Amino acid sequence: MVDFKRFTLANGLRVLVHEDDTTPMAVLNLLYDVGARDEDPEHTGFAHLFEHLMFGGSVNIPDYDQPLQRVGGENNAFTSNDITNYYITLPANNIETAFWLESDRMLSLAFSEKSLETQRNVVCEEFKQRYLNQPYGDVWLKLRPLAYTIHPYRWATIGQDLAQIENAKMDDVKAFFKKHYAPQNAILVVGGNVEFEDVRLLAEKWFGSIPAGERYVRELPEEPLQEEARTLKVQAEVPLNAIYMAFKMPRRSDPSYQSYDLMADILSQGQSSRLYTSLLKDQQLFSDIHAYITSSLDEGLFLIEGKLVEGVSVEAAEAAIWVELNKLKNTAVTDDELTKVKNKSESIMVFAEMNLLDKAMNLAYYELLGDAQLLNIEIDKYLAVQSADIMAIAQRTFIPQQCSTLYYLIAKHA
Repeated sequence: MVDFKRFTLANGLRVLVHEDDTTPMAVLNLLYDVGARDEDPEHTGFAHLFEHLMFGGSVNIPDYDQPLQRVGGENNAFTSNDITNYYITLPANNIETAFWLESDRMLSLAFSEKSLETQRNVVCEEFKQRYLNQPYGDVWLKLRPLAYTIHPYRWATIGQDLAQIENAKMDDVKAFFKKHYAPQNAILVVGGNVEFEDVRLLAEKWFGSIPAGERYVRELPEEPLQEEARTLKVQAEVPLNAIYMAFKMPRRSDPSYQSYDLMADILSQGQSSRLYTSLLKDQQLFSDIHAYITSSLDEGLFLIEGKLVEGVSVEAAEAAIWVELNKLKNTAVTDDELTKVKNKSESIMVFAEMNLLDKAMNLAYYELLGDAQLLNIEIDKYLAVQSADIMAIAQRTFIPQQCSTLYYLIAKHA
């Protein structure tokens, strides 16, 4: 159980406070309701570019890291297709430094050509190193547009084309900032050895005068029902042939979400899981194989990916995966199997409640989902899943015509 209190500033900034006097530390976590799905198709990668730009100095603070290091703090951030999240951990008696830093860059970034050029180069280098210059690195650049045809999930967080980052213009960057990085589009969570009233005063002092900004109304295109199988074959310098299968699944807030998460665990959580036992250990078709979900705020993906053992045909490997998927559709999972994955989920959630930063991040995320209180009943939703629920979602998900399959093959040389 994670206790918290909340208030909202006049400019729309939602603030949640989690008091914990068992630690000398504090966390300030700021979630912006903006991700890669909110980008213009002609200007992708901007949300991730901003994650970098936000560390390049703001209107009153030229160097973000230096004042934080002086008070024993650390900070970082991440961007996804759905959200952008910044966080600071520091000794609780220095918490005002975090308010000062985070509010100043919400108020206004220092939009200099030099900073834009520097961060653009950093992102371009990351694009090349992580996505273009390592084996299987561009899987998501190919699999997303295969699975999605019109929804902006069709591009990865890094962007869909290096040129769009290279050609990012200052006017476009400023417009993106103005549209998304405003108080009413953010959720602030402060946790640790703090007092609710102190946080209220600090939030008012540092964030209260920032203009609310215009409300961004999200109107994203809905992905049409996939009615025929899609496939793509890629040849590259990779050590092993690989197969990636993507099926649509409901959005994160759907009541069946927990069933999908548990189904992925039944397939590939640990060495007693179905895919590991059957396809890797017994039949020795794969050198590794995983099932997982994207947990997207809009319609997401249920994925199966595996690297084949040398000499195994792609056809045989794919057929073996379908055998396992059809078992889920036609035969109820056992109580023991379901209990095992539920216990694993419960232990992960309990462990997350022990970490101050995890608690702050989770409170922000569940508040975005509709209410931070949902965090405290999440495990109940997992424990309520029945074997019949798993069979029902398997039957409506694992349909050959609704599968997008990427075959990533070893390049054949003449």
